Amino acid sequence: MTSRVESTVGATRGSDYAVLCRKIKDAGLLKRRPGYYTAKIIANTVLLLAGFVAFALLGRSWYQLLVAAFLAFVFTQIAFVGHDAGHRQIAGSRRVNDLLGVLHGNLLIGLSFGWWVSKHNRHHANPNHEGRDPDLGGGSVLALTASQGESRRGLTGRVLARAQAFLFFPLLLLEGLHLHAASVRALMGGPARRSRAVEALLLGGHVVGYLTVLFVVLSPLQAVAFILVHQCLFGLYMGCSFAPNHKGMPIITDESKLDFLRRQVLTSRNIRGGWFTDFALGGLNYQIEHHLFPSMPRPSLRRAQRFVRDHCRLHDLPYLESTLVGSYTQVLRHLHTVAAPLRTADAE
Repeated sequence: MTSRVESTVGATRGSDYAVLCRKIKDAGLLKRRPGYYTAKIIANTVLLLAGFVAFALLGRSWYQLLVAAFLAFVFTQIAFVGHDAGHRQIAGSRRVNDLLGVLHGNLLIGLSFGWWVSKHNRHHANPNHEGRDPDLGGGSVLALTASQGESRRGLTGRVLARAQAFLFFPLLLLEGLHLHAASVRALMGGPARRSRAVEALLLGGHVVGYLTVLFVVLSPLQAVAFILVHQCLFGLYMGCSFAPNHKGMPIITDESKLDFLRRQVLTSRNIRGGWFTDFALGGLNYQIEHHLFPSMPRPSLRRAQRFVRDHCRLHDLPYLESTLVGSYTQVLRHLHTVAAPLRTADAE
């Protein structure tokens, strides 16, 4: 299998980060939580089966679009477990995490686990680092940095960039389809890996089964509508869960001289909220803690927050928290600001 998103505990012994690591370890927050993840996987399985039962009972009906919306929610919850498996949060065994990852990613929701882990490894190592963080890739429709905004060429690219703050949420509707397409491309033309054949088989099984069931049970028009509703809402939910984490936060360049602690804290944003926020965002609302301790099990992130917040205060590090709505406001404001030079140039 591909390499995992590894924890960096102990990587900077004697540093400010190492001091925090010792506190986190002593509190037992890095210990695996098999009971939690067993319950989470069972709950997701029950929800998925409930969706299948509803689909079977409704048959050829336009009410199936409600099932499509429900399954978009379930698929995202499944994706969160795949994310945790990629970080080795679930089990101490790499093989078990890999198995859970490909089952949740490739088989259940049709995304390549190996491709995602490789991409996510690079993101965690270089969050918001222009030129190194794949989530800031220049191939994005959105201009996420000032240099990307200034480099937009062609009428379509410039028009999209100028209006990107208004187009952000509509574009997220396409995120699910983009992830599926990127997964297929990675498995067809990516570097050779031992797991690629297994991943391709599982992902292919998902696609064939998904399309076969839809077009056998539903009319062609209903099947297409189901796919659009399901995949667009899946992409929207996924995008809305990940977007608040780093967008609008400081951009790092090669000239930036930051240690691991500061690189992770300064580029991440937490979302305030209670248990429902934790559930809805899959623990990604504790983005600062997650980036500092990638292998920390999801239910331990809330408890770690007190240690991290106090440590940041001790070292005069800004610890940014926002409401969910407030985070989207910051993201949209950032996108609007990045595109300002284009609007100015086109107005002249």
